[in-house]
Amino acid sequence: MNNHELPTNMQTGAVPPQLNHGGHELFDVHETLAGSINVMDQFMMFRQYVKEQELLDIIDRQYQFILNEYNLIVEAFSTGQKPADSTHVYNMKQSHTFVYGLKPSQPKKPNQSVEEINEKGISGHMLGLIKSQASLLTMTALEITNPVVRRIFGDSVPNWIEMAYEISLYQNKHHYYQVPQLAKADMQQMITSFAKATASPQMPNNHKLH
Repeated sequence: MNNHELPTNMQTGAVPPQLNHGGHELFDVHETLAGSINVMDQFMMFRQYVKEQELLDIIDRQYQFILNEYNLIVEAFSTGQKPADSTHVYNMKQSHTFVYGLKPSQPKKPNQSVEEINEKGISGHMLGLIKSQASLLTMTALEITNPVVRRIFGDSVPNWIEMAYEISLYQNKHHYYQVPQLAKADMQQMITSFAKATASPQMPNNHKLH
C-alpha cells in the first residue's frame, strides 16, 4: 500500500502539538485530572473536621502542591507543549523514623455520627486517596505518547509517594498506623534470601528460523 492509499484514520509525519495525544492517553489523563480534583475536594471537606494543627498543615501544603501540579498538567495537556512553570519537588516536614510494634488499642468500628470523626479517620482517608491517585498517575504515565505530558506525569509520581509517606509517618507517630515486625530470626532469613549475581549469564544463541 502506498502512502497516498493510507486509510483516513491513519496519520503520517508531524501533527500539531495540541493534537499530539494517543487515544489511551486522552482517556487516562481525563481520569487522572478528575482524580486530582476529587482529592482536592475531599481535602477541602476534611479540613472542617480537623482540630490538630499538624494535620491541618499537611492538608494545606498537600492541597496547594496538588493544585499547582494540576494546573501544570492542564496547561501541558491542552497545548501539547512545555508549560510556563516547571515541575516541583514535594518536601515533607515529618521525621523519617518509624515506630515499630503494636500498642494495645480499641477495635475499629464505623462512626455513629459526624461528631466521632477525628484526625485518625481523616488521615486514614487522606492516605487512601493519595495512594490511589499515585497508582493512577503511574498507570497513566505508561500510556502517554506526548513527550511533555509524559515527563510531567513521570516527575509527579515520586511526589505523590512522598505525600503518602508523610501521612503514614504522621499516623505512625500518633499510633494510628502501627507497624508490626517479624521475629528477628525470621526477618534475618527473609532479608538474606537473595544473593547478587556474580557472573555474566550465558545467554542462549538466537537461532533464526529459515
